[in-house]
Amino acid sequence: MSRTIPTLDLMFLLTETPNSPKHVGVVMTFKLPPAGGSRLVREIVDAYRAAAPISPFNLVPEFSIKGMPRWQVAGTLDMDYHVQHIALPPDTGYEQFLKLVEALHEPVLDRNRPGFRVHVIEGLPDNAFALYLKIHHAIIDGASGVMRMNASMSETAASRRTEPFYAIDLSSPKPRPSKGFLDRVKALQSTTLKQTIAVKDLYLGIVKKQLGRLLASPTRGSEPFTAPRTPMNEPIRTPRSFATLTLPLAEMRAVGKALGGTLNDVAATIVDEGLHRYLGALGKPAAQPLVAMCPVSLREEGDQEATTKVTLMCVPLGAPAASVHERMAQVVAAFGSAKTEVRAMSKDTAMMYGISAFALAEVEAELSQYSTAVTKPMANFVLSNVPGSPHPLYLNGAQLTGSYPISALAASMGLNVTLTSYAGSMDFGLVANGMSMTHLPELARHTREAFDDLRAAAKRPGTEPKVKSLPPKAPAKRRAKAAAKGA
Repeated sequence: MSRTIPTLDLMFLLTETPNSPKHVGVVMTFKLPPAGGSRLVREIVDAYRAAAPISPFNLVPEFSIKGMPRWQVAGTLDMDYHVQHIALPPDTGYEQFLKLVEALHEPVLDRNRPGFRVHVIEGLPDNAFALYLKIHHAIIDGASGVMRMNASMSETAASRRTEPFYAIDLSSPKPRPSKGFLDRVKALQSTTLKQTIAVKDLYLGIVKKQLGRLLASPTRGSEPFTAPRTPMNEPIRTPRSFATLTLPLAEMRAVGKALGGTLNDVAATIVDEGLHRYLGALGKPAAQPLVAMCPVSLREEGDQEATTKVTLMCVPLGAPAASVHERMAQVVAAFGSAKTEVRAMSKDTAMMYGISAFALAEVEAELSQYSTAVTKPMANFVLSNVPGSPHPLYLNGAQLTGSYPISALAASMGLNVTLTSYAGSMDFGLVANGMSMTHLPELARHTREAFDDLRAAAKRPGTEPKVKSLPPKAPAKRRAKAAAKGA
């Protein structure tokens, strides 16, 4: 089997460096039943090593001067390499476990082998074990990854299912007839045109918004390359720092509803507030609103193909001095405007827009290593929400208790916060540049405290938000009035 590597997946391969690996991961914690714990873990390891990976988990990239980069089936597979079994020393604490995950997440995946590894880690406190999965972003995104992880488990404790994610066939793509030479030329022309239009739209949008700021009439929507430089935007180096956080899903939704926003608005607000508190404690406060880069899935319902299908929007968040309640209102307005802009794009344009913005961001990251006087980061950090299972899940009879994503760092954005809902909880995985964002559990603590404050604000009378997002064709005076109230 051989197939061309799609453009966005190819970007993850071409921009990868030892300091900026392009793999994603997840830490999944499990509670063992009272009896047979070690045996159950051993059964999982044996079953995973015995399972044969299917596409794209049996492929390696091939680069040739004779044609486009392609995926090729790997010649050999060493499943002892791909499935590691780690036993922690007695009395290992959770913080020590997180340090192990940091070390496992740092190295680049071997390009001569299929791009995934599984680490089965036993010996966690409270009779628990964990899976740390590490997969190259060129073969999977968050949405397809969660689908596969969920499909590899069962919804009953009685089940002893141990089929790994890399051996499950979720998609059945229809065979495509081979294209003739003229058809291939037309397809190439169409792709080139879409890329040109996307780059033009991106540049024109940036210029238009910069002129708006100079003329004191800023536009709304996605605003890439406007972020202030913070410790999140220092050159990315190899060390990683990692932290986890779990919040009650129903309470997050209730707070969002009470304040006129969504679950995502609540998540963005408390992470934004937590970051301002964290930066203040470091003595490096942000002087202007932080900007979050938010991936937007372009998958249609039922699409389970193992590849990356996303675009992005860059959303300026709350004012540095805003209260947590004021910050929520500002976030609601900003996300509403950015979503309106992205939804106005066709799917193809949105995909190419994301590719173009990512490419420009990588160029900016390279230039910023020599001078930060001219360029600005595309965003300060990445914020993503990947829906998970609403029901408890089990692996070989052990209950999944938490699922914490660990994503990639790229393009001068040295912090990634990814959320996954699971069985009534919202699990946060925070990963950062370990050279500039040390003590990441402190950021998790500030974020939790910000949620407590926002929850308290939602219970006070008269806390309805003053700003709501408006359609893009609302009269200019009305838009300006709404923006002024949210400032």
